[in-house]
Amino acid sequence: MTNDTEYIHQDAATRVQVLSEALPYIQQFAGRTIVVKYGGAAMKDNNLKDQVIRDIVFMSCVGLRPILVHGGGPEINSWLDKLGIEPQFKNGLRVTDAPTMDVVEMVLVGRVNKEIVSLINQAGGSAVGLCGKDGNLIKARPQGEEGIGFVGEVSIVNTRILETLVSHGYIPVVSSVAADDTGQAYNINADTVAGEIAAAIGAEKLILLTDTRGILKDHKDPSSLIAKIDIQEARQLIATGVVKGGMIPKVNCCVRSLAQGVRAAHIIDGRIPHALLLEIFTDGGIGTMIASSQHTL
Repeated sequence: MTNDTEYIHQDAATRVQVLSEALPYIQQFAGRTIVVKYGGAAMKDNNLKDQVIRDIVFMSCVGLRPILVHGGGPEINSWLDKLGIEPQFKNGLRVTDAPTMDVVEMVLVGRVNKEIVSLINQAGGSAVGLCGKDGNLIKARPQGEEGIGFVGEVSIVNTRILETLVSHGYIPVVSSVAADDTGQAYNINADTVAGEIAAAIGAEKLILLTDTRGILKDHKDPSSLIAKIDIQEARQLIATGVVKGGMIPKVNCCVRSLAQGVRAAHIIDGRIPHALLLEIFTDGGIGTMIASSQHTL
């Protein structure tokens, strides 16, 4: 009995210590908007998915205003396979012809988005699912590269519907499908959508959930994580080849959002349980934070 009691006391003490450490961050970020790009392993593993959802609901319950932007590449590939359409990629972009665009919209807007909304609501939050078409949230334009079909980029973000929702305690869940002025749908990179939404709404933070620890000095050495850098250092890391491959567009997305007024951008490992809470509400954090300048680090 004594051992059980001691265990309970230790466990309770740990919980209190964690809450105490989180309090200054809760006070600092209360009422601030946090844009989270949700993807990678955190969407595929059910345990991680549950933890991300709970983190988002926790953020909302303590006064933060989260906006969740999601992708869904594996799910799209699965449905393309079921329909006998072979996925194709060019320079890292999904080739999106008309039949593929139909599948992308069906999967991202009709399935993945509504599943996330349902999970948030089941966890005690109040989520509303959106795509770029809803309320003219995002106007798209062609990405411009030949041979990739209906791959788009963000032309304009109209934040009115997002501001209305978050001001009333709702959690917007945004899929990265939008349309141009003619109504043609486009498939847009979810990192890009998250960055542009964060910039347009004046978010406190942009957080990208990835399958890497963050920016590494040596991509073969997980212990070489770079915890904090500013915009200039981020650009230099790209120029010198420290940041390369699939990390380049993610870092560029962060830099672009920071240049437009977002206070901090974070690239974190979504495979770590409760990664969002660890990054936002603890002193050490777990990933790489990019700030607009050394002054804000």
